[in-house]
Amino acid sequence: MPFDPNAAAVNPDAIFGLPHSRDDASIILIPVPYDATSSYGTGSAKGPGAIREASGQIDLFDRRFGNIFERGIHMEPHPVQVEDWSKQARLLSAPIIEQGGPREGDEDAVGQVDRFSSRATNHARDRARAAYDDGKTPGIIGGEHGVAFGLYKAASERYPGLGILQIDAHMDLRPAYEGFAWSHASVMHNVVHDLDGVARLVQVGIRDYCEQEATLAEERSPDRVKEGGTSISTFFWDDLADERFGGASWGVICERIITLLPSNIVISVDIDGLEPSLCPHTGTPVPGGLSWDQLSLLLKMIRESDRQVVGFDLVEVCPSPIEGASPIDAAVGARVLYRLCGTV
Repeated sequence: MPFDPNAAAVNPDAIFGLPHSRDDASIILIPVPYDATSSYGTGSAKGPGAIREASGQIDLFDRRFGNIFERGIHMEPHPVQVEDWSKQARLLSAPIIEQGGPREGDEDAVGQVDRFSSRATNHARDRARAAYDDGKTPGIIGGEHGVAFGLYKAASERYPGLGILQIDAHMDLRPAYEGFAWSHASVMHNVVHDLDGVARLVQVGIRDYCEQEATLAEERSPDRVKEGGTSISTFFWDDLADERFGGASWGVICERIITLLPSNIVISVDIDGLEPSLCPHTGTPVPGGLSWDQLSLLLKMIRESDRQVVGFDLVEVCPSPIEGASPIDAAVGARVLYRLCGTV
């Protein structure tokens, strides 16, 4: 049967109901259902599956981005082994998180969790490398944010001087959190200290962070970083909100954001970077954040700029744990994912 983009999706296992195989797709979506260090709400390991299911409800014609599906989009099979690592690691991490961090005697459990997290990260790295080797653009679907480090490593190897645009409520610049070096709250700290190929980190929507993180960002500002280091430019949400209340155009703000980015970029969308009404069950929701329209305009302006999007990630989407509840988290996540594909 020929594919009809105007008809209902008929294959529930295919992302957006599309007929593309891995061979004929230009964008490869890599599910990483891993959630071991989330420090408040949990459930992001179910995000990739929920997004896949919700994606069939999306109308494929996008007025801003056109027929995105024509790029060819394929989502790899659900990695059961990664999901198993997540379950094993969560059993070890849960009591440590509940008590606020490790105590004497927890060293072995912390080490095991970090090793499981490293495996999940390496899985993302290897799948992203395979996509690059085949001339395709990878997109990671988490899972907690830490797994996206694998994409950043693969992308920075392929495109030295890489920039990361991080849309997030949090800075994720802690050296470790609750004892875990591969915590979801440490992913950008690990980027800054471990990936020589990342030249610039631009953070947008930040509104929940500790003083240690703010200090690191200040120390890493573009005018203070030595050649070869990763600079950090942060657009704090309070400042953006004040500008908007003062009459500033969001389009002008987007231009400032894009100007800071190098030619090759990875877009990272932690769903909690958006307003909590769009992601009510994400693990660490924070008041404020980008609206759907603000995110859409920023992505559209990136697509129309001379920047090349060489990868992206969408993380921390958590479907409701209540059976029969509104699927808003997955529905929004699937639509964010489709427009991320439109930037490539």
